Amino acid sequence: MNQTIATHRAIEAVWRIECAKVIAHVARIVRDVGVAEDLAQDALVKAFERWPRDGVPDNPGAWLMTTAKNRALDRLRQEALHARKLDALGQDLDALQPNAPPDPADALDSARADDVGDDMLRLIFTACHPVLSTDARVALTLRVLGGLTTDEIGRAFLLPASTVAQRIVRAKRTLTHAQVPFEVPQADARAERLASVLEVIYLIFNEGYAATAGDHWLRPALCDEALRLAGVLCALVPDESEAHGLTALMALQASRAAARIDAQGQPVLLMDQDRSRWDRLSIRRGLVALERARALGGSQRPYALQAALAACHAQAATAAATDWSHIADLYAQLATIAPSPIVELNRAVAVGMVDGPEAGLAIVDALGDDPALAQYPWLFSVRGDLLDKLGRRDQARAAFETAAALTRNTHDRALLLARAQPLDASPS
Repeated sequence: MNQTIATHRAIEAVWRIECAKVIAHVARIVRDVGVAEDLAQDALVKAFERWPRDGVPDNPGAWLMTTAKNRALDRLRQEALHARKLDALGQDLDALQPNAPPDPADALDSARADDVGDDMLRLIFTACHPVLSTDARVALTLRVLGGLTTDEIGRAFLLPASTVAQRIVRAKRTLTHAQVPFEVPQADARAERLASVLEVIYLIFNEGYAATAGDHWLRPALCDEALRLAGVLCALVPDESEAHGLTALMALQASRAAARIDAQGQPVLLMDQDRSRWDRLSIRRGLVALERARALGGSQRPYALQAALAACHAQAATAAATDWSHIADLYAQLATIAPSPIVELNRAVAVGMVDGPEAGLAIVDALGDDPALAQYPWLFSVRGDLLDKLGRRDQARAAFETAAALTRNTHDRALLLARAQPLDASPS
């Protein structure tokens, strides 16, 4: 029994590492990500059936690849798709050797490193295709590129597994019905499609870094998965500056993770964090990625600018040493190329630190009528902080209480109410 459990764990570990390569390569054969994912799952099921009995193969990834590829060929035969697929498949079909038993060496020969890289890039662009809703892109990406089960994705986003499963099924159907080609987009569409990929990765990271709902403030597994996906993307498109910019931004933000929670599990705000607990290796990784983005001419691109903002904090030895003037300038640059009320709200914080809370509050009040921020708790939190600094305690307390009522995260709510509580008493 113990041996079976150990084998099952080995299968799960191998699958997490190899699933994206298997799905990507099979998708090139069948030209359908949904079908490819199903066939890869068939290979996984067969591994659970055979490996406990026969032992883990010497090259488990190649075993999964070969088994899935043979299942793909079987499907093509059964559906009589040979005539329509033969021209597109070309040498791939010949390399499959359908009459031979699965051979890891064959899989390695036909899935050379360059081929696997191309297939992975196709899979990333397909899973993050703009034809899909944001929720669908995130779920499908975690499923086919991260190897997460529907249960794992559901736990990460506080959703029933059935809801996640429905999103993934609908996503695969949408890709099929829209006849989305399994390919790397052409130059004229590449920028838009890459932006969609980066958005998905950053959404995954943000849900791990600052959970929007539930009882946990951090979900490290999602942060780690986003950083892994960014690393894969940077290796596949090494000359895309924003891929490196996003990697820099996430690595610099992730460096603070250990300091964002105190010994009692409560959130600690940036200015109150023990910076000796920041991960210096992660900071170094982020700074190197930022320099790479700049070297590629991307210093004025959105993710690189946000990474530069994170670098200002990472390079300040103490909160008091933070260069708020430079941060305010960077937010002004970001607002020029990627204007949004969130950017303006963050600029208000920096301006408040440089020019005083009255100046920051003027920016916040100007955002008060923006419908995009009507239910955004951090608008009211920033307003409360600035009002508190101005000594307008009653208004500050009301702002913090409004912010607490709007958030769906337990820890955020407790933090905001804790900010409001001392303001109950009028100053002497």
